[in-house]
Amino acid sequence: MSLSLILACLWAISANLLAMIPSRDNHWRRAYALIVVGVPILGYVTYQNGPWIGFFVLFAGMSLLRWPVIYLGRWLRRDARTKDADA
Repeated sequence: MSLSLILACLWAISANLLAMIPSRDNHWRRAYALIVVGVPILGYVTYQNGPWIGFFVLFAGMSLLRWPVIYLGRWLRRDARTKDADA
Protein backbone atom coordinates (compact mmCIF):
# COMPACT_ATOMS: atom_id res chain seq x y z
CA MET A 1 0.00 0.00 0.00
CA SER A 2 1.35 3.42 -0.92
CA LEU A 3 2.06 6.18 1.56
CA SER A 4 -0.81 8.28 0.22
CA LEU A 5 -3.35 5.51 0.87
CA ILE A 6 -1.97 5.00 4.37
CA LEU A 7 -2.41 8.74 5.02
CA ALA A 8 -5.96 8.58 3.65
CA CYS A 9 -6.77 5.65 5.94
CA LEU A 10 -5.33 7.51 8.93
CA TRP A 11 -7.42 10.54 7.96
CA ALA A 12 -10.56 8.38 7.86
CA ILE A 13 -9.78 6.81 11.24
CA SER A 14 -9.12 10.21 12.81
CA ALA A 15 -12.38 11.57 11.30
CA ASN A 16 -14.30 8.72 12.91
CA LEU A 17 -12.59 9.21 16.25
CA LEU A 18 -13.26 12.96 16.17
CA ALA A 19 -16.92 12.29 15.41
CA MET A 20 -17.24 10.20 18.58
CA ILE A 21 -16.12 13.04 20.85
CA PRO A 22 -18.90 15.45 21.94
CA SER A 23 -18.75 18.97 20.56
CA ARG A 24 -20.48 22.27 21.33
CA ASP A 25 -20.47 23.51 17.73
CA ASN A 26 -21.82 20.30 16.12
CA HIS A 27 -18.31 19.33 14.93
CA TRP A 28 -18.01 22.17 12.39
CA ARG A 29 -14.51 23.27 13.48
CA ARG A 30 -13.34 19.68 13.26
CA ALA A 31 -14.94 19.32 9.84
CA TYR A 32 -13.11 22.42 8.59
CA ALA A 33 -9.82 21.07 9.93
CA LEU A 34 -10.45 17.69 8.31
CA ILE A 35 -11.19 19.39 5.00
CA VAL A 36 -7.98 21.45 5.20
CA VAL A 37 -5.94 18.33 5.91
CA GLY A 38 -7.88 16.05 3.57
CA VAL A 39 -7.65 18.05 0.34
CA PRO A 40 -3.86 17.74 0.03
CA ILE A 41 -4.07 14.06 0.94
CA LEU A 42 -6.69 13.61 -1.78
CA GLY A 43 -4.40 15.29 -4.29
CA TYR A 44 -1.52 13.08 -3.19
CA VAL A 45 -3.65 9.94 -3.53
CA THR A 46 -4.75 10.98 -7.01
CA TYR A 47 -1.17 11.78 -8.02
CA GLN A 48 0.23 8.45 -6.78
CA ASN A 49 -2.63 6.08 -7.62
CA GLY A 50 -4.57 7.64 -10.46
CA PRO A 51 -7.93 9.31 -10.85
CA TRP A 52 -10.13 6.27 -10.14
CA ILE A 53 -8.63 5.67 -6.72
CA GLY A 54 -8.74 9.44 -6.19
CA PHE A 55 -12.49 9.43 -6.91
CA PHE A 56 -12.95 6.51 -4.53
CA VAL A 57 -11.14 8.37 -1.74
CA LEU A 58 -13.10 11.55 -2.57
CA PHE A 59 -16.42 9.74 -2.23
CA ALA A 60 -15.26 8.08 1.00
CA GLY A 61 -14.37 11.49 2.41
CA MET A 62 -17.69 12.92 1.25
CA SER A 63 -19.53 10.15 3.05
CA LEU A 64 -17.67 10.98 6.26
CA LEU A 65 -18.20 14.74 5.91
CA ARG A 66 -21.70 14.56 4.48
CA TRP A 67 -23.17 17.63 6.22
CA PRO A 68 -20.67 20.10 4.75
CA VAL A 69 -21.40 18.55 1.34
CA ILE A 70 -25.17 18.84 1.89
CA TYR A 71 -24.87 22.50 2.92
CA LEU A 72 -22.63 23.21 -0.07
CA GLY A 73 -25.26 21.69 -2.38
CA ARG A 74 -28.01 23.76 -0.77
CA TRP A 75 -25.92 26.92 -1.08
CA LEU A 76 -25.17 26.24 -4.76
CA ARG A 77 -28.86 25.60 -5.52
CA ARG A 78 -29.90 28.77 -3.70
CA ASP A 79 -27.22 30.75 -5.54
CA ALA A 80 -28.35 29.34 -8.89
CA ARG A 81 -31.98 30.27 -8.16
CA THR A 82 -31.05 33.86 -7.28
CA LYS A 83 -29.03 34.17 -10.48
CA ASP A 84 -32.04 32.89 -12.48
CA ALA A 85 -34.29 35.43 -10.78
CA ASP A 86 -31.86 38.25 -11.59
CA ALA A 87 -31.78 37.40 -15.31
